[in-house]
Amino acid sequence: MTSKPMVSSAASPPIKLVASALGLALASTAAAAATGDAADVRDGAADPQNAQELDGVKVRSTVVNTPSPKFTAPLLDTPRSVTVIPQAIIQQTAATSLLDVLRQVPGITFGAGEGGNPNGDRPIIRGFDSESSVFIDGIRSSGSQSREIFDIDQVEVIKGPSSAYTGRGGVGGSVNLTTKQPMAEDFLRGTAGIGTDNYYRGTADWNQLVGVDSAARLNVMGHSNDVPGRNGPEMSRWGIAPSVTFGLHAPTSVTLAYYHLQSDDTPDSGIPYNNPFAATSPYAKLNGDGRPYAVARGTYYGWLDRDYQKQGNDIGSVLVKTNFGDGWLLRNTTLYARSTNDYIWTQPDDSQGNFLLNGGVWRRNNNRDSSTTNLTNQTDLTGEFDTGSLKHSFAAGIELSSEKTQRSSYLVDPATNAADTHNTGSIVNGACSSKYGIGAASGYWCTSAQRPNPNDPFDGLIIGGQNPTRIVTDTRSAWAFDTVTFNPTWSLNAGLRFDSFSTRSTVTTTATGVVTRLGNDANFWNYQLGVVYKPAQNGSVYLSYGTSSNPPGADAGDGADGIAVTNADLKPEDSRNIELGTKWEVFDQRLSLSAAVFRSEKTNARVATGGRGSPLINLGEQRVDGLELGFSGQITERWSVFGGYTYLDSELVKTGPGAVANQGNQFPNTPKNSFTLWTTVAVTSRWAVGGGAYYQDKVFGDAANTKWVPGYTRFDAMASYQLSKNLTLQLNVQNLTNKYYFDKAYAAHYASVAPGRVAMLTANFSL
Repeated sequence: MTSKPMVSSAASPPIKLVASALGLALASTAAAAATGDAADVRDGAADPQNAQELDGVKVRSTVVNTPSPKFTAPLLDTPRSVTVIPQAIIQQTAATSLLDVLRQVPGITFGAGEGGNPNGDRPIIRGFDSESSVFIDGIRSSGSQSREIFDIDQVEVIKGPSSAYTGRGGVGGSVNLTTKQPMAEDFLRGTAGIGTDNYYRGTADWNQLVGVDSAARLNVMGHSNDVPGRNGPEMSRWGIAPSVTFGLHAPTSVTLAYYHLQSDDTPDSGIPYNNPFAATSPYAKLNGDGRPYAVARGTYYGWLDRDYQKQGNDIGSVLVKTNFGDGWLLRNTTLYARSTNDYIWTQPDDSQGNFLLNGGVWRRNNNRDSSTTNLTNQTDLTGEFDTGSLKHSFAAGIELSSEKTQRSSYLVDPATNAADTHNTGSIVNGACSSKYGIGAASGYWCTSAQRPNPNDPFDGLIIGGQNPTRIVTDTRSAWAFDTVTFNPTWSLNAGLRFDSFSTRSTVTTTATGVVTRLGNDANFWNYQLGVVYKPAQNGSVYLSYGTSSNPPGADAGDGADGIAVTNADLKPEDSRNIELGTKWEVFDQRLSLSAAVFRSEKTNARVATGGRGSPLINLGEQRVDGLELGFSGQITERWSVFGGYTYLDSELVKTGPGAVANQGNQFPNTPKNSFTLWTTVAVTSRWAVGGGAYYQDKVFGDAANTKWVPGYTRFDAMASYQLSKNLTLQLNVQNLTNKYYFDKAYAAHYASVAPGRVAMLTANFSL
């Protein structure tokens, strides 16, 4: 089960489904207390026998692990940085999307979308784009999309080059979402939430034993909200995820799962940067310092009569597991997924300086209509054996996948758009020129920079099917991992993976009828090697080395790293990571601590030989030196914490002949310092309070380091009250101080405004 975009038709949420989720929550008299839920750990990672009672608050081990078979040792003894965000944190923080969840991990930023670079989840880990390195239950989640988490149990972030685990891409790291699976118990859980800015959300999670050895699970969700502090954008979505397992306790089990998510959103345009003019322009003296223009937070340049974003995800999977005994387990997963992403949205384009010269902003449209399918079969075998005095924990597997993307664009209001953007007779090109003016005279393509009207009418023609593109990407992979334990003090972790990658692209240019065919074939090996020293049973010190490969077209046709005429003949980019770290589980395994220093390098990065559109060559070098600190668990029986600190010293070491001036600059979207903290305290057996603090340094949007957004500190708050054994009320206030900041920086034109303050009251129930 995964999350993917959806159909391009209108996504009207089925009233019965949403009402059922809300009704179950409101009618029920149950919900685990926030403090009790915080102790729940997936798949029995915490031993219930270790639970204590403290005024009704359960206290148990809070150590979490990843279910991935590629990790052949517990995370404590795994020689690389891995952060697991458990279900307790997801619930306590009132997270509803993958971006909400990843906010809890320092060192991760989010990239902004456009047209060619799609509008959707784009996590940037350790300075490198990881949009195409998101996985669901260990299988690549293809296609641009904005992911929901109503069917997600926990989220795992692997940091640093990790192609030995994940295959192509994974330069900065990868993200894996673990879905909720049928369990050997009966329960009904859910939420009903209402809040400011028209926030409404309902979920239900029902697990039912069927006979003595089968179970079914159903998750449903309905959600809608306006974007706090903004003057127009809104979100609406619904989802359903049924699954059933046959043979829960049998040597062989079969799990059938299906996932559907549909969303219908009004996307949010951002604020343009204040330095639109090139240094050679006669207007360059009007430039600001490169940050977004100083306008009110609610300044929304979107066009409600034109803008939309509709996404859809459909995923079906079959998982067969056979337990041979003595620690040997064979798993085979077959998955078919389809994701769609269809949008037209306004980018506030001030590249011609209209804001400064005539008080306008050009409502440039970015658009995309894409559909991506993914058929994957993955088999892995895990087991344990001894060779003499050496103990082995072993995993091996193969994967066959075929990803197909159909993509096209829209021609929007061609008469007005073409005439205005090519108006060379005025002082400044664009609809905000002295010739066309602002508002009706420009067909409303130009709006006021200070007082835009999102309700302006749009009656222009929209023609779909422009420049149709078809991309087919086939991958054949095989891997093996082994943790060799020499004695209780020393162990060695080694992994090796081979990928055979092939991608083909066919593009038809609508205006000329020219058909362009491109392709890239690459075979590459990657490996992971780490030594672990355990000075104590509850601690480890490790030194590791890992690699990754990033071939042209790694995005399977629907991401930010596509195949093009400029790069089709290039070999994969190579990256490597060396890391020294330590991990400890203290306070009876209630608190996990970690620290690591690392260097990540890309040694043959693709760089331009000249201006925009020039051929690329494998000549660049990029480097990040960093420090990471992490903590997760309970400091005392009543006090829990989750968070960390990351320092990233990034440098474009070698930029190639097309961008010599950028050499030595900081990576885009890579803050030097970032810190996150989420903490909760059980004040009494019924009351719990919590809060979050999130800090990030300034980040640059571009490699030239001329576009940037300021750093920020954001605070969140939470309070929960257990009304009864089964019902808890939880109040969350996000962005408590209503901080006006930017959470995404695009390279050229604009930065995205983060949501303002929002309050949400949620009833959590559990039966």
